[in-house]
Amino acid sequence: MRLILFGPPGVGKGTQAKLLVDKYSLDHISTGEILREAIKQGTDLGLKAKSFMDKGELVPDEVMIGLIREVLKSDRCKSGFILDGFPRTIPQAEELSKLFDDLNIKIDKVLNMEVNEDLIINRLSKRRICGNCNALLNLLTDKIEDNDCPKCLTKDSIYQRDDDKEETIKHRFQVYNQNTSPVKGFYQSKGTLTNVDSMGDVREVFINIVNAIEN
Repeated sequence: MRLILFGPPGVGKGTQAKLLVDKYSLDHISTGEILREAIKQGTDLGLKAKSFMDKGELVPDEVMIGLIREVLKSDRCKSGFILDGFPRTIPQAEELSKLFDDLNIKIDKVLNMEVNEDLIINRLSKRRICGNCNALLNLLTDKIEDNDCPKCLTKDSIYQRDDDKEETIKHRFQVYNQNTSPVKGFYQSKGTLTNVDSMGDVREVFINIVNAIEN
């Protein structure tokens, strides 16, 4: 089985990818993880990617495609894979499609995790973290008083990460809607896109995804 997991920031793609890996014995291709691994191992592509990152620049598409090519050709993907975090633009989708053709790989489904944007922004902006024990908390579900951690009980240790601030999350959605959302049309035209209701809890969303795969 060969899948692409698609959806906006904060939808829970990483969590669902891990559950799908366990259920179907797939390899999880996370572009962030393979990028970090290539840099750690000092491969040619890893060093090339690092040279851009050290300058604060985005890693070029051709480098990312090269990294994905290496993983797809390895033994780890023989029993199938789920690709998470790529493609994010139409040009990336086009180059990825060429790569699949070169390697004679057919994608079974592109799973588009659909959410209500306002609800996701509200949920993510309520996330907090403990500076002492690193517990990930949420104002909607955890009782937090005076910024004291309810897990380790450390006083005044709760703070909000910059990535979780409402203006930052809204900007990420704007970038997604402008650059990444059109990729859905690309896969819809190929007949591989399947929309999945992803507004429930982790288990509910997982069941929806499994039904989308198996039906």
